Amino acid sequence: MSEEHRTPLTFREIFDLPVSVDLKTACRAFGMHPDTGYRLIARHDFPCETVRVGRRHRVVTVVLLRALGIEERPVFEDEIADGVALTLFD
Repeated sequence: MSEEHRTPLTFREIFDLPVSVDLKTACRAFGMHPDTGYRLIARHDFPCETVRVGRRHRVVTVVLLRALGIEERPVFEDEIADGVALTLFD
C-alpha cells in the first residue's frame, strides 16, 4: 500500500481541491483506503454521493466538504498576506 493511501488529506489540501475529485482522493479525505471506498459504494454506503463517469466514480467537492462537516472555507493567514483573500479591515 502506498504512503499516499495511508495519509489523510490535510485541511489545506481539502480546501485546495478542484470542483470534483476522484474516488481515491475522496477516500483520503475520509481517511479510508480506496478498496474500502469501492466496497462501500457497492453497498450504497459511501459517506457521500458519488457520480459515475464511465467506469470511474467522482465526488463533487462541495458534497465531500458537507459530508466532512465543513460548511465554509476558512481564510488562511498566508492567503491574506498574498492578497488571495480580503480581510474585513481593507
